[in-house]
Amino acid sequence: MTNTLDAVEQTAGLALTQQQQAQLHELYRHLHAHPELSMQEHRTAEFIEQQLDGLGIENFRCGGTGVVGVLRNGNGPVVGFRADTDGLPIKEDTGLDYASTDTGILPDGAEVPVMHGCGHDTHAAVLLTVARMFAESREAWAGTLVLIFQPGEETAAGAAAMVADGLWERAPKPEIVYGQHVMPGLAGTVSLSVGSAMAMADSLKVTVHGRQSHGSQPQDSIDPVVLGAHMVVRLQTIVSRELDPRQSAVVTVGTFHGGLKENIIPASAEFTLNIRTFDDGVRARVLAAVRRIVSAEAAASGAPEPEIEELYTFPACYNEPAEAESLAEVLRGAIGHDAVSVVPALMGSEDFGHLAAAIDVPAVYWFFGGHSAEVVNGEGSVPMNHSPFFAPVMEPTLSTGVNAAVAALQSRLGR
Repeated sequence: MTNTLDAVEQTAGLALTQQQQAQLHELYRHLHAHPELSMQEHRTAEFIEQQLDGLGIENFRCGGTGVVGVLRNGNGPVVGFRADTDGLPIKEDTGLDYASTDTGILPDGAEVPVMHGCGHDTHAAVLLTVARMFAESREAWAGTLVLIFQPGEETAAGAAAMVADGLWERAPKPEIVYGQHVMPGLAGTVSLSVGSAMAMADSLKVTVHGRQSHGSQPQDSIDPVVLGAHMVVRLQTIVSRELDPRQSAVVTVGTFHGGLKENIIPASAEFTLNIRTFDDGVRARVLAAVRRIVSAEAAASGAPEPEIEELYTFPACYNEPAEAESLAEVLRGAIGHDAVSVVPALMGSEDFGHLAAAIDVPAVYWFFGGHSAEVVNGEGSVPMNHSPFFAPVMEPTLSTGVNAAVAALQSRLGR
């Protein structure tokens, strides 16, 4: 496998210098130590603005706590690159000397610990470094680079908020949008999918209404706990009995809450579920089945019609096939043939797809590994995204992210 720093230095005149790499590490340490919850990334946005201002890159706020930088360098293509910036309500347990001790306030008012448990600090630090490299090496490229620092990915709010706030009316329209994500794979490697990359996701909350009574007198009740339990079990038949086995879907009930005391049959119960699909037709069929089953189970028990609330929706993340195949070859040339793999789509979800879909341009999204060989090949469990132990090894993770981003951008903007 090609040495990561050497590979960056070979990328069409753009070289990650030792000074830039040291600055990259400092950016990462700062961002990792100071995470903020989704759509509350106020200090993060200010920090990004300061960095872009220091590089002389014009920038503006968008979508509340999003920041967009526009780096112009004469005539040429316009290319967008997105990095998300939000953290998670998780107490960090990595043992790092720059671990987060910060807290945040959830929408319900609860104070919670916050950490960068999904690597968005990595993404932001990498894109800021890419911005520095392009700003300091204008002789190596021509065109316009649109730098999108997006808030609120974890809640599926950020990309839509930026589009609604006039992102593509205020920034030049790109011919393609790129993005990347660190994952618990081997550091120094990159993977991407051709076509579907990540699934659509729909999250729903179902409120089941019954009739309250004493636990010793069930005949006077309509028990929403029993009714809700029947719904949960029946929902599991959607994938196994209503879909073609060759179609992919997941229906997961993640929470169930009902009652306050063991001898009181409550008046209501509620549960939340998450649906993952790749195909619009399959998605519509699963959503319709959820509503049909929930309504029918309530009717069978003589209960009122349940309430179904849509919590959030993630769009599909789709890599335009020709663009993805071409980029795979670009990345192999920059990183090393054996370090780049084409993989099946993931059932995970991302709101990245909103950005390109809003202006009907192609997008490509890929993944880069964040763990050392000792961690990946060791006997212990590998820390996953959203784990309190998730902390990518600094190198070669960060330089690989820079390498991949620079290679992708130079494939469009290079002189």
